[in-house]
Amino acid sequence: MLTDRPAGPLSRSTAVEDEVLGRLRDLCEVGGLPDLAATIDDLVGFVRDDLAAVEEGLATLSTGDTLVGEAGTSLVHLGGKRLRPLCVVLASRVGSAQASAVRDIAVAAELVHNATLLHDDVIDHADQRRGRPTARLELGNAASIFAGDYLLIEALHRVQRAAVPGVMEGLLGTIAEMIRAESLQLENRGSLDASEDLYFEVARGKSAALFSWALGAGALSGGASPELCRALRAYGESIGVAFQLIDDLLDLVGHHSNTGKTLFSDLSEGKITYPLIVVLDREPALIETIRAIAAEAASSWGGDGVAVPGSNGDGSGNGHPGGANGAGRERERVLEAMVRHNVEATCRDLAASYIDKGIEALAEVPDSPARSALTVVARASVLRER
Repeated sequence: MLTDRPAGPLSRSTAVEDEVLGRLRDLCEVGGLPDLAATIDDLVGFVRDDLAAVEEGLATLSTGDTLVGEAGTSLVHLGGKRLRPLCVVLASRVGSAQASAVRDIAVAAELVHNATLLHDDVIDHADQRRGRPTARLELGNAASIFAGDYLLIEALHRVQRAAVPGVMEGLLGTIAEMIRAESLQLENRGSLDASEDLYFEVARGKSAALFSWALGAGALSGGASPELCRALRAYGESIGVAFQLIDDLLDLVGHHSNTGKTLFSDLSEGKITYPLIVVLDREPALIETIRAIAAEAASSWGGDGVAVPGSNGDGSGNGHPGGANGAGRERERVLEAMVRHNVEATCRDLAASYIDKGIEALAEVPDSPARSALTVVARASVLRER
């Protein structure tokens, strides 16, 4: 059990953690996993106070009365899946941890994630994030970049305050790994012949590394053995790759109201993701259609990331020959090819195999509510539609 838990209910944030856990329950039910869905009710009582404490920590994030602070906290307060903090909390329950340390590490995990989103939105010229205009669109690129830096510093302060041996070193290594992956992706931006090896190298660095750190840091905060820490980090890496696979799939076949993002945004940003690698492998003639979508999106941006006059700046093609209708037809061709070649099933099956690998890693973890909850999180992540 965690010790040093704040007295009294944390009523301000109960709606948030109930939403997180309720979403997991719904995913399991829709995905035909009623047994896992039933365990969510037990999970609610198991981690509700911990998630409430994390939400309180995020809610009280100081803006410092600055534009940059406001930009950073605004994104954090929009919510999100909060899966990384949940992973920290669950991993901490494998051992016995101090609540304040777990809260600080869990908050840090969410702040690092949001910092990368603020930076990515500048790199990718993104206009939408969580269904709202991005900070870079409302306040400018510089504000978005510095807001991301602000959240990173806040994350490091919290990990330092937690004072759990090995956690700070792990986070610094994780941030370095994430930057390296972003660099690899940037170097290959616009290339339509990206390999599977490159895709998964980037996915492990960009997404899986933070999940892996969150699980390992949570385990360290609970005093878990080195063997259990390694098992939980391996679990985190596997679900992180699966999460990225589904994220990239939903960029093509999701719905804006669910994802909060413009569809085909990855391709518009010059990124060839796994679903597109698969469809090109099965229908190579589609390369010209995909090249046209990418080129039309790229032409709507100036070298400094500012939309060219006459363009709507979202890669839809308005203001260019062919306009939105031409871009829409090209996207339809890609989607039709994905249906013909069962690309969605291929991606979800591969994500499921990574989930299986992650759950296998949990064999090292003693049977407990924490292990059951981690299994639910893993299974639900591959079913998600947002």
